[in-house]
Amino acid sequence: MTSQAAASVVNCAPARISGTLVETSLVGVVVLNAKTGRPVTFNREARRIVESLRLPGDPPDQLPKAISLRRADGCEVSMSRLPLEELLQSGETMRAEEVMLSVPDGRSVRVLINATPIRAVGAAIDFVVLTIQDLALLDEIERLRAEFLSLMSHELRTPLAAIKGCIATVLDASQALDPVELREFHRIIDEQAENLQGLLDTWRLDTGTFSVSPEPAEVGALVEQARSAFLGGGGRHGLVVDLPSDLPLVMADRRRIMQVLNNLFSNVGRHAPESSPIRVTAAREETHVAVAVSDEGRGVAPELLPRLFTRHGDGGTATGHGPGLAISRGLVEAHGGRIWAESPGVGLGTTITFTLPAAGGAAPAPAGPPAAAQLGEPVRILVVDDDPHTLRFVRDTLSAAGYVPLVTGERRELARIIHAEKPRLVLLDLVLPGPDGIELMQQLPEFPDLPVIFISAYGRDETVVRALEAGAADYIVKPFSPTELVARVRAALRRHEEPEPFVLGDLAIDYHRRRVTVAGNPVPLTATEYELVRVLALQAGRVVTFDTLLRRVWPKRKYKHTGASPLRAFVGSLRRKLGDDAADPTYVLNERGVGYRMPRPGRK
Repeated sequence: MTSQAAASVVNCAPARISGTLVETSLVGVVVLNAKTGRPVTFNREARRIVESLRLPGDPPDQLPKAISLRRADGCEVSMSRLPLEELLQSGETMRAEEVMLSVPDGRSVRVLINATPIRAVGAAIDFVVLTIQDLALLDEIERLRAEFLSLMSHELRTPLAAIKGCIATVLDASQALDPVELREFHRIIDEQAENLQGLLDTWRLDTGTFSVSPEPAEVGALVEQARSAFLGGGGRHGLVVDLPSDLPLVMADRRRIMQVLNNLFSNVGRHAPESSPIRVTAAREETHVAVAVSDEGRGVAPELLPRLFTRHGDGGTATGHGPGLAISRGLVEAHGGRIWAESPGVGLGTTITFTLPAAGGAAPAPAGPPAAAQLGEPVRILVVDDDPHTLRFVRDTLSAAGYVPLVTGERRELARIIHAEKPRLVLLDLVLPGPDGIELMQQLPEFPDLPVIFISAYGRDETVVRALEAGAADYIVKPFSPTELVARVRAALRRHEEPEPFVLGDLAIDYHRRRVTVAGNPVPLTATEYELVRVLALQAGRVVTFDTLLRRVWPKRKYKHTGASPLRAFVGSLRRKLGDDAADPTYVLNERGVGYRMPRPGRK
C-alpha cells in the first residue's frame, strides 16, 4: 500500500502535490524539499502517526526534532539526518522497510517506510516523498482475520460433527440399519449440509446487511430439531425439555434459530459436566416468547456476564465461552429479540435466555382448566425415548391433557433428572441404547416408588409379561392414540396414589390409614418401620436393594450398606412385631448380599 501511495504522489503534477489526494491518503505522506531537507507537506495520517511522538515546543508542521529511526539491522539515525544525499545521488527509490520511530523517553511507533525522489522537468530532483504506514493497523487487521477464522471454525464444528457422526454410524453399523433409522440419519445430514451452505450469511451481521426470513414456527419443533442435531453430533448431555402447551407460534427463521440453539447446547457441552442435563424451558412474555437453556455447570461470575456475548471484546478469552454466543446474539437481534445470561455465581450453573416475537395467530387457550391441573399443582411426567418423533407426540398429548411433560432421550441422566424434577410417573421406551428399559428400571434405585409405563413397538405377549412381572404399571404398544395414552397415564397415577390395601396371608396394610394388622390385630410400628414395610409391600415380588431401602427410608441421611447399617436392626424389629420367624420368614425375605423382598400375594 505504501508503494502504491508513493507512486500516486509521484504521478501527480507538482502543483497538486499538497492537494486533496495527498491529504486524504490512507497512509502517511511527508514531502521533503530536496535542497533543504525540510518538510513541505504533512498529510493527515502522517500527523496522526507522529503526534504520539511529538515533544512540547515541536512545530506542528515539522517532524519532531528528537525523533529517531531504528532499522531492522539495529542501525539508528535521526530523522533530521535521513540519508537524502545518497538518495539524491542514486535517484533510486528506497524500498519498503519496517522501522521503529522513537523518542528518548521510550515512546515508539512501528511503521513501514518508503522514500521516493520526484524529479522536475529537468534532471534535478526537487522533492523526496516519504510514505509511512502504521503497522499497528495491519496488526489489528491480522487480529480480526484470526478472529474471523476462529468464528468460522466454531460455526463449522457443530454441523460437521453431526454429519460425521451420522456417516460414521451408518458405515460402522454391524447390522443393516432399520429404514426408519437410516432415513433419520439422512435427514440430519441434509439439515446440517443446509446449515453449512448458508453459513457465510452470518458474517453479514457486522455490516448491518444481514437479513432473516422469519415465518410462523412452533417452539417445540425447533427445540426437537436442535436436540436431534446436538445428539447426532456426539452431544453427551441429556436434554430435558419442559415446554408449556399454550405457547403461541413464534416468528423465526428456522435455520437461524436452530443455529442459536445448537450454539447454546454446544456451549453447555463445553462447560458443564456430562452428569448434568441441559434443561430447555419457555414462557410467554407479552408480545414475545422467551426460550431458556439452563445447565448446572461451573457458572459465571457476575462481573463477566455482560461480556459473554462480545464479539470483538474479550468475552471469549475472559470467560471461556468463545464466539458462538456473540453469533447467537446477532442472530437473535436480527429477529427483533434479545438474549441475556444469568448465573447465581461460579459453580452454580448458567441460564441463557433469548426471545422471539410471537406470531399474530397465537395458540388458542384451553376452554377450561385441564383435568390434571384441577387437583392442584400439575403432575410432572418424565418421558424417556430416543425417537424425537415419539417424544414430540407424547409431549404434545400430555401437555394438552394438563400434565407437565419432561422429555429426554438420554438414559444416563435419569437418576439426576428424577432427583431434580421429581416426576410422578415415567413413560419409558423399552428399546434404548445399552440396557433395555426393563433392565434399566431394575438397576436404578430411583424407580421402585415410581409407576413406570413402557411404550414400545414390541407387543409380543412374553415381552409384555416380562415388563409387568418386573413391576411396570402398564405397557402401551406403538402406535397408540392420544386418548389411550392419557387414559393409561391417569389409571396408573390413580392406582399408585390410591393403592388398594395390601394383603399377604394374615398381614394387611391399609395405606390410607397407615394401619398394619396381622390376623386382624393392629401392629404398633414406628414411622421408620412403617415406611420400611410400605416400600417392600409396594414392590412386592421384587428385590429392593439395601441401597434403595436406605435412600427411601432414610432419605436425609448418607448411609452406605455395611454390617453396621441400621437396616438389619430395623428388619429384625419389624419381623418380631409381625410375628415373622427370622429363620423361615413369611413376610420379609432376605436376598443374601442384595436386599430384601416381600412375596407377591398368592406367591412365595
